[in-house]
Amino acid sequence: MTGPQPTPILGRGSLLFLGIVLATGILVPSFNLFLPVGSALHVPDYLVTLVGKYLCYALLALSVDLVWGFCGILSLGHGAFFALGGYAMGMYLMRQIGTRSVYGNPDLPDFMVFLNWKELPWYWHGFEYFPFAALMVLLAPGLLAFVFGWFAFRSRVTGVYLSIITQAMTFALLLAFFRNDMGFGGNNGLTDFKDILGYPVQAPTTRGVLFFLSALALALCFVTARKIVSSKLGRILVSIRDAESRTRFLGYRVEHFKLFVFTVSAMMAGIAGALYVPQVGIINPSEFSPENSIETVIWTAFGGRGTLWGAALGAVVINASKSWLTGVMPDAWLFMLGGLFIVVTLFMPKGLAGVLSGWRWQAGAKTPTETVPQAAE
Repeated sequence: MTGPQPTPILGRGSLLFLGIVLATGILVPSFNLFLPVGSALHVPDYLVTLVGKYLCYALLALSVDLVWGFCGILSLGHGAFFALGGYAMGMYLMRQIGTRSVYGNPDLPDFMVFLNWKELPWYWHGFEYFPFAALMVLLAPGLLAFVFGWFAFRSRVTGVYLSIITQAMTFALLLAFFRNDMGFGGNNGLTDFKDILGYPVQAPTTRGVLFFLSALALALCFVTARKIVSSKLGRILVSIRDAESRTRFLGYRVEHFKLFVFTVSAMMAGIAGALYVPQVGIINPSEFSPENSIETVIWTAFGGRGTLWGAALGAVVINASKSWLTGVMPDAWLFMLGGLFIVVTLFMPKGLAGVLSGWRWQAGAKTPTETVPQAAE
């Protein structure tokens, strides 16, 4: 008699998702750079930036699904990790401006000169080097998640109470970064970027490379997340989600598993923020807004909680719809978003991924869907 077969790390659906992401990462910049403007297949510059932003949002939704869909941690503060990664990249980009700034100060950003700062704050040192900035993209959100999770999970804060304090965390950071004396540009944030690794940020080639890197980061983080959830660790995370007290009774240190996946998820969100900033051209405290974190949860629920690829798909679909609908009916967009969440909750509990998987099953697909077991009733 054979035991249960192990869950494949990359099933048919995952491979299809990776293929689409990587193909998009290659084809969109190629059609922008190498096809003439008059061609029917030419991708305009603004669309490269817009879709690149969607890919960053998809990575953010993926990070939320890792902790919510597989461990039951409903975080309403992942926007904070996204913003911290963005600020780390923004600080590097600001240090590259040098004498090309408005005031021509080689050491101080324009907002510091305007506020009569005499010297660069100690926490800005090192950001003139890309390797240091890249390390901070991971360490800043990762360290915050580790410290926050250490106290929250050891205190056995769960459920709605954990969601509330994660929301309070990001709101506190929003208020802090709005202050001019914090040294992060106040409400204006960081902008007017010139170069990244010596290449002009606004150059079409640079935009194409950033787009490809966003797709590559999404693919690599997806594979990493699938590796986690398909392992024994992933099964423990699901058991924590469904029956935390029973898992604890079996002798597992639940808080350690929660802390690990929460920290990894925060670092993924930081990578998304770091890739978002040079493509959009600005980072300001509004990225810490609790509404952004709540919206990310909606993307995840709409796409399909506990599927990873569904969360990424939900982020792309909702943000693409938002870009179109805000131009067609800007006053009604938020009402439509709320209505969409209600419809998904009532009629599509497994989200878009569940609908697509159902179609595959009806069409005779033999590969099992890549979802986590549903919670016991």
